[in-house]
Amino acid sequence: DLHGYELPEGIRAIARCGAGVNNIPVEEYAKKGVVVFNSPGANSNAVKELVLGMLVLSSRGVVQSMNWVRDNADDPEIQVDAEKAKKAFVGRELKGKRIGVIGLGNVGSKVANACVDLGMDVYGYDPFISVEHAWVLSREVQRVGTLEDLCRGCDYLTVHVPSKADTIGMISTEQINLLAPDAVLINYARETIIDEDAVDAALREGKLSWFSCDFATPKTVKMPNTFITTHSGAGTGEAEANCADMAISELKDYLENGNIKNSVNYPACDMGPAPAQGGRVAVLHANVPDMLSQITGVFGEVGANIDNLTNKARGNAAYTMLDLNAPATDELVAKLTAIEGVHRVRIVK
Repeated sequence: DLHGYELPEGIRAIARCGAGVNNIPVEEYAKKGVVVFNSPGANSNAVKELVLGMLVLSSRGVVQSMNWVRDNADDPEIQVDAEKAKKAFVGRELKGKRIGVIGLGNVGSKVANACVDLGMDVYGYDPFISVEHAWVLSREVQRVGTLEDLCRGCDYLTVHVPSKADTIGMISTEQINLLAPDAVLINYARETIIDEDAVDAALREGKLSWFSCDFATPKTVKMPNTFITTHSGAGTGEAEANCADMAISELKDYLENGNIKNSVNYPACDMGPAPAQGGRVAVLHANVPDMLSQITGVFGEVGANIDNLTNKARGNAAYTMLDLNAPATDELVAKLTAIEGVHRVRIVK
């Protein structure tokens, strides 16, 4: 957890192996000129596979039947008695059941497509779906315009959205009451997306037949009819390697070329490899009026010629990269640093 951590002056960037950055003060670091990267999608297949596993486990009494066998291991007639006991663990098939997928990003789109392949009736809700994910989404996924319409009549509901002000507690009593009787709820996104009191009450009242999640909170561990894993959604060797590869690539491209991809506090910006001749300067600054003219004005003052330039903004942060026909001087850097609102100046090359 980097909240309250005294960040060394030399730190230029931080990469998170995973999508969540709740443990990093991203806005504070933006003002220090520290780019924070994450690795979205690198572990999405691992999460998808575990969600599919929980769909089956929540429907078929698999764990319960295995526990019965273990509990009766000393029964000399175990084979015969197991045949008799199996009636207690009759479940239901996924094929033909209606599932609602909230969030059609890296994980949600994969879950939705996989559920189509399982023969489920798949509905998706994501008002902010990207073009990239819209293209890969199966045409069999039926998109709906409101959360209420998505929930209405669903046998299964699975959430795949980040924890933000508009998603915290988004699944509560109102949404649960719209689901089909004996519905299953799955949360492998963030614990705060679910109103735990509402879920607990729905399980005890029989409105939900099962709840599967990846977050062992003091509340969830005491809920009935619940499978809880140890935040293991991305817990595969392949996912860890993918995240590490992505994080390393992001840092390497930023440090060597100044390019930014998958940052959570600065805009995406790509000018390709740093020029073989001349120099490249990167300016991390506040997104305020007249900043670009002040920056380019400094280059004119010191007689530096700009060959290429890009300027991008994201929220309160902005990023300007400039290619020169000669290496940047100490005087140039000093003048740029002195501009009010400039957080950091980097000579990339």
